[in-house]
Amino acid sequence: MTATVTGPKGLCHADDSLLLVVDVQEKLTTVMPDKVVNRLRRNAGLLLQAASLFDVPVIATEQYPKGLGKLEAGLTDLLPQGSSVYEKTAFSCLAAEGLAKQISDSGRKQVIITGVEAHICILQTALELADQGYIVFVVGDAVCSRNRENYENALHRLRHAGITVIDSESVLFEWVKDAGHEHFKAVSKLVQSD
Repeated sequence: MTATVTGPKGLCHADDSLLLVVDVQEKLTTVMPDKVVNRLRRNAGLLLQAASLFDVPVIATEQYPKGLGKLEAGLTDLLPQGSSVYEKTAFSCLAAEGLAKQISDSGRKQVIITGVEAHICILQTALELADQGYIVFVVGDAVCSRNRENYENALHRLRHAGITVIDSESVLFEWVKDAGHEHFKAVSKLVQSD
């Protein structure tokens, strides 16, 4: 697949985006530093709420839910209607049965990624998606690892591979594009609500 996006190159476009929420499960998040995981929860929540506004499809994954539990309730409650949740044991989300096909069938060329852990599942998924021709954005303030070194190494490696590391507010306002957009006020309220 070779991605062709309408609009300025390098920007996120709501009509070409798909949001992938990776493994935000209680038994994984409890081992993360509180400040880091709280930032992840807040920003992943912003992305999910904005995805609902802009009709951006959402796919979520759960790594070995039998042992690690389900997607955190706070995020499950924000999943837009029609979102899919895939169980997996492989670290790359693309190994989950049916997930790669759903991304392909969506017709979306940009995949926006949030979740845990940056140096394992996020990294492997992002690299595989890029190899398949998708334009991948990893949301740096909405991914985390157990320690800062792993997080920083993952983001460095992703950037070196040509993957864009972006922040959550940039995604939201790139989806909006203009203060005259019908969702501008709603998005502004979302980012100011903390």
